[in-house]
Amino acid sequence: MTGVGGQGIQLCSKTLAQAAVLEGRQAMLCGHYAGAIRGGQTDASIVVADGESKMRALPILPSAWAGFVMSPQYWESTREFLRPGGPVVVNSSLVDEDFVYPEFVVSRIPAGEIAAERLGAPMGASMVLLGAFCATTGIVGIDALVAAMKELVPPYRTEHVVANEKALRTGVEEAGGQSTSAWERTTAVSGAGS
Repeated sequence: MTGVGGQGIQLCSKTLAQAAVLEGRQAMLCGHYAGAIRGGQTDASIVVADGESKMRALPILPSAWAGFVMSPQYWESTREFLRPGGPVVVNSSLVDEDFVYPEFVVSRIPAGEIAAERLGAPMGASMVLLGAFCATTGIVGIDALVAAMKELVPPYRTEHVVANEKALRTGVEEAGGQSTSAWERTTAVSGAGS
């Protein structure tokens, strides 16, 4: 997962990892962010394995199967880690139409416009993209994703729970169906790369 600090990358990565655990899988997460916090580079690597696999290493990845691009600003450093043929879900509200990479299966979701204009919750753009990412990859289901989000939203932010759930579910709808499956390809997959 990649984006700019303040876009919700770290919360999305925790939500994805927690959702995988709720579904009985194993998950490891490693967040990376610059000292600038807001506006600086923020990435996260999530490794998800089925319940039978034994994960024994930190999620420092030589390569990743799928990508989540909230902002194009730091895309190039993420692109280097993605394996050809993998799905890449991008926020087309911020990613120009010249974002063309034939080596990947790119899904363009206008997460910013959906969150701001349709849902009236501009801070929910990353949740829209997360819902679309999970629907596109099949890495976790929407019910686990919503449950994980509810567990992770801090008590002083509970006013965002309803909007976040709506954003996640809208992202799933926008994805229009699964284009690839995390669980048919391999028993241990990466939900992100950085």
